[in-house]
Amino acid sequence: MGFALDQAFEYVFFEDSFNALYENESRTQSIASMFSALAIFIACLGLLGLASFTAEKRTKEIGIRKVLGATVSSIFTLLSSDFLKLVAISALLSLPISWYAMQNWLENFAYRISYSVLTFLMVSLIALIIAMLTITWQVLKAAIANPVDALRYE
Repeated sequence: MGFALDQAFEYVFFEDSFNALYENESRTQSIASMFSALAIFIACLGLLGLASFTAEKRTKEIGIRKVLGATVSSIFTLLSSDFLKLVAISALLSLPISWYAMQNWLENFAYRISYSVLTFLMVSLIALIIAMLTITWQVLKAAIANPVDALRYE
């Protein structure tokens, strides 16, 4: 009455076979997370250097504006708006590329999730917040500086 009586019974848990299917995706996620964090860190260092360079280059302009009555908030807005425009443009340029990459990657799965434009807008907002936090110290330092020090050698 038995089938294959000379073979030993081999069992596999469904959870183990299911996890094996997505092991490659899990590995890809961890590698992508590490490289994303590294890329964000390098981008923030570049943005910090650019903010420092711009504040140093525009020291006399900031000093003249402060002597003529500009407030710290107006100088902060003047300097930070340039950087935020660049980040917003880069976010807009990256949206179609990331949408296309997500479409191609999700086609490989049997069960697909839906994602909306809100996902991409949230990521863009997070990028703007990270950029703002990165440049805030340099811009505030330039806006609070004494205008006499900037104009002394002119």
